[in-house]
Amino acid sequence: MYIEAVKLSAKVDYAVRAALELAAAGDEPVKSEHIARAQDIPPRFLENILMEMRQAGLLHSQRGADGGYWLARPASDITVADVMRVEAGNLADIHGERPEAVRYGGNAECLRDVWVAARTVYRSVLEHVTLADIVAGELPQEICELTSRPDTWRSHWPPAAAAEAAAAEAEAS
Repeated sequence: MYIEAVKLSAKVDYAVRAALELAAAGDEPVKSEHIARAQDIPPRFLENILMEMRQAGLLHSQRGADGGYWLARPASDITVADVMRVEAGNLADIHGERPEAVRYGGNAECLRDVWVAARTVYRSVLEHVTLADIVAGELPQEICELTSRPDTWRSHWPPAAAAEAAAAEAEAS
């Protein structure tokens, strides 16, 4: 199954990267300036992201010289999906609705089931990888198996390019 249109906003990308910096620091407060420099995130944009993550209960913060941000729970208890949901809401939606809420008629009647299945696959990765996994460089086995497949690293869009790449791969075998 190939889903080419998975798009992550810069805000989601920045939030996950900021959370990873905090995960690596453990219980030590980290200044937003350090996170911004370490991950090349615009500082003002980062401040808004950190505030949203704090309001959602993922982070704690303290002002002052010894202040900064730190994770509210152990990094092993926070998944990539947890961080993404703070910034993006649902992991998958169709015109702003959850996949299971949409209804189609006629020839598209079963399309809702396809969208629900696609969300399930997406969640099977994002809900099972923790910040601690990424910081340690030790991803779950099922993730390693997915990324070990050669077709995982090749774009399947546009279709002609995918066909050419498959033909070249078959020819090389």
